[in-house]
Amino acid sequence: MSEPTRRTLLATSAASAFTSGGVSFAHADPGGGDRTETVRGTLPPGSPDYVYLPVEVPRGVREIHVSYAYDRPAVPAGTQGNALDIGLFDQRGTELGGEGFRGWSGGARTEFFVRSDAATPGYVAGPVRPGRWFVVLAPYTVAPRGLTYTVTVTLRFGASAPTPRPVYPPERARGRGRAWYRGDSHLHTVYSDGRRTPAEVAALARAAGLDFLTATEHNTHAGHGAWAELAGDDLLILLGEEITTRNGHVLALGTDPGTFVDWRYRARENRFGRFAREIRRAGGLVVPAHPYATCVGCGWKSGLGDADAVEVWNGPYAPDDEVSLAAWDAALVRGRWTPAMGNSDAHRDPDRVGTPQTVVLADGLSREAILAGLRAGRCYVAESSSVSLDFTVTDGRGRTAGIGERLRVAADEPVTVRLSVTGAPGRTVRFVTDQGVLRTAVLPTAGEGAVEWGTTAAYATYVRAEVRHPATLPPLPGALVAFTNPVFLEAVQGPSDGQGPQVSPGTR
Repeated sequence: MSEPTRRTLLATSAASAFTSGGVSFAHADPGGGDRTETVRGTLPPGSPDYVYLPVEVPRGVREIHVSYAYDRPAVPAGTQGNALDIGLFDQRGTELGGEGFRGWSGGARTEFFVRSDAATPGYVAGPVRPGRWFVVLAPYTVAPRGLTYTVTVTLRFGASAPTPRPVYPPERARGRGRAWYRGDSHLHTVYSDGRRTPAEVAALARAAGLDFLTATEHNTHAGHGAWAELAGDDLLILLGEEITTRNGHVLALGTDPGTFVDWRYRARENRFGRFAREIRRAGGLVVPAHPYATCVGCGWKSGLGDADAVEVWNGPYAPDDEVSLAAWDAALVRGRWTPAMGNSDAHRDPDRVGTPQTVVLADGLSREAILAGLRAGRCYVAESSSVSLDFTVTDGRGRTAGIGERLRVAADEPVTVRLSVTGAPGRTVRFVTDQGVLRTAVLPTAGEGAVEWGTTAAYATYVRAEVRHPATLPPLPGALVAFTNPVFLEAVQGPSDGQGPQVSPGTR
């Protein structure tokens, strides 16, 4: 294959795609055994996000095997080196959101195969039909002197086995009725760039005291059928995807089994709204992940207008989580509420499944109930299952609103804010309103502790709670132990009696 020139590559927008010269097996003899072809090329800096190598596949192929390699030259300090992702589309084409997707491994693998009865994790088993297939190369970063790659495609001929019908986990577990349920909804396995099997992740989820988990592999749904035997009365398993665009990552959380969501666009193309609607049509939630992460392409740039929730805390608490928390709180001050959650984003040892975890008040341990609780913001985030919170606001008549709810009271009527905490001895509680931190207290060094504070709806439009570790770099606060979604205070004219329902879900 002749190398694509810089002028040709840059003739399209940076976020678009380029189809390069490919591989033709169109005249291969089906009885002639395996056939292998290799293509080489160089991608210059500024290449399109996706380069497609067409592969002409004749009849009689039972398996496609692809391997690739690329150079990794030394680069000056502060300069990005080469990183090249890879995936596959079949004869149905590469149309955005189309049906041709057959798998993605990003940069996690150097080879993969697809056939009717099996595929490399991350790839979709199914018939290998004749036509023009596409190997997609995605230059994540390119060194100043360019990225030289080699792609080798092998076709194996012969009879194809039947494609097994996938079996998915049930959408309901036994549960405890209306209760608080703990979950981790950002997890990776060998089906994308994780190093653990689904069985290992399920075991770690149970050990972490979780009631539910969500499988969210990067840019593929191929692992959805790997979880059915791992669910049980004690563990609900939801399905989803982490969509890794070039301008940030977003979780499709709790979608219908087999749902694939495309990722090949940038924020400036204004295409994400279309895929957010696809996620909701598939029964899922749209959750931007680690919105202020500092890795290349990881920070979320498409805003929260299409979000059902936002992942404010991702993995062990770090400075970018503190920035996410501050940005989320600033949106609350402006009157925009997007429920917050936290997840581990665990990939491999020593990543801890369930650190952190989201604790959801739901009517039962089912997909529908858990997603409803998250969507309503009836949840808090904790660093482990040893930490439990009870957070309420109560008026003088005994009416109480909990996390994610709204209490309607007269503007000057006193209300009592109360947080009970277990599992965080000696840690600091902070009550936060639209004005900032208005109450702090240190919990007892042993046993359960509680903190109370009085305010009014005229003084605080919402109250939320944080539990913090000791500060290591004062005046900056310590890392989070836990935090809640807000309770909203709605001031009404005159006495609150006769003004309609006094406790209602928070609204956005």
